[in-house]
Amino acid sequence: MRILTPSKRVYLTLAMIALASNINAQDQNLTLNQDPKFEQLLNDKRKINTSLSTNDTYRIQIFSGKSDEAKKTLTDFKREYTTLDGTIIFNTPNYKVIVGNFKTKIEAERNLAEIKKRYKTVFLLKPGK
Repeated sequence: MRILTPSKRVYLTLAMIALASNINAQDQNLTLNQDPKFEQLLNDKRKINTSLSTNDTYRIQIFSGKSDEAKKTLTDFKREYTTLDGTIIFNTPNYKVIVGNFKTKIEAERNLAEIKKRYKTVFLLKPGK
């Protein structure tokens, strides 16, 4: 460890003060120019999203695990079951593959029995879960 002489300490301190005096904070004023159609599109999207309800349907979870395996599982599922839709949802720490949108529990259980033949860890997700 080097010990600075008093004159070097003074020069170093003055240099640091000079450099620090040039530091400025960002200006707090922000001007945003946006197309008026953008707000209209957002309002239309909000109206559409409120009319869509995905919580009132039964769904089936066919996989929970790593991202790559979830993508492969969903791709394989879509090849086999072309009439059912599916998606991947991230729920820490796993990726889950959720399929179907069934209005009734009976319809969901029929599909669950069919899907269970191909996938091992399959279970029914109730609405609102």
